[in-house]
Amino acid sequence: MSMTTPRYLMFDTFKNRLTITGTLTTITALRISAGRSTEPIGSDLPVIKDALGRPLIPGSSFKGAMRSRLESFLRGIVGNNRKLVANPAIEDEWSLTSGEIRDIKKLNLEQLITLHQVQVRETDDFKDLSLEEIIERIIEDKYLLPENELKKLKEEYNHDSAFTAVIQQNTDLVSHLFGSPWLASKFQLRDLTIVPDTWFGQYQERDGVAIDRDTETAADGKLYDFQVVPAGTQFEFQAVVENAEQWELGLLMIGLHQFEAEQVPLGGGRSRGLGVVKLDIEEMLWFDYPEDQPQLLLDYLKKLVMGDKSPYKNAQDLKDHWVQKLIEHIQSKAPNKTNTETKR
Repeated sequence: MSMTTPRYLMFDTFKNRLTITGTLTTITALRISAGRSTEPIGSDLPVIKDALGRPLIPGSSFKGAMRSRLESFLRGIVGNNRKLVANPAIEDEWSLTSGEIRDIKKLNLEQLITLHQVQVRETDDFKDLSLEEIIERIIEDKYLLPENELKKLKEEYNHDSAFTAVIQQNTDLVSHLFGSPWLASKFQLRDLTIVPDTWFGQYQERDGVAIDRDTETAADGKLYDFQVVPAGTQFEFQAVVENAEQWELGLLMIGLHQFEAEQVPLGGGRSRGLGVVKLDIEEMLWFDYPEDQPQLLLDYLKKLVMGDKSPYKNAQDLKDHWVQKLIEHIQSKAPNKTNTETKR
């Protein structure tokens, strides 16, 4: 990429890092099933375990629960606009379908720049058109920005960065942080491993039964048992976020707070009261690399190798600022939905 490429498009360049460590505690018993067992002896539905037979919470389970909760909040704020809040389970409800991405890939540099700019500026001629309609008009009507403006913008964008700008512009809010089929996740979470002193090598066994809805009695042959991790068991929480925008960090802060407040259950059996967990964040460290200061990055890397945390800021002091940036970003994306002022 050229040196004039906007920093938010430079995915291959280090910009910032947030590291988060803490402890996740099971308030009630936890069931994250490994699927039905084929063993002749033992539980029908064992929990997921690591190589040593200890309970494990996959990072994907935690991230999936957080993502779902954030998407539900955003739908309540901005509605069901797939460009702002997508449904990862159904491709037609993704913010970008495979067909739309294919159409974008066909555009040349001038067309990509024009597409990005008319969307950013909400140009009147295009404001109420779908992405497909905008692309069609740009191609068929040969609509392009004025040559002098294109010349200036081509000093800032090459084909890759212009393509990235269009993809970013049309990606839903949550996918910016959690990733999508076309965009890498910025939020990296390790599998949550057991804190040894809090688990005594045993699981609880619970009985389950499927109910016949007609007779309201136990269905024939539908008795089963399942394992749960006992309440009071603790897991190590370690996450890293890199190259995130401030509003994306605000989204993450809201998601993490839901686990701090015991509002997001994990695993199966949640209607039975299983899966209530509490996240206690012990440390949040933030490093923001100012552009064009390589010596500062070299010093950071040197101290990182030495185990020196002095280059980091305490991110707890930045949480309110990041959440405010999220609010401003949502308001800029959906001003009509988020404007709560009433006419006097």
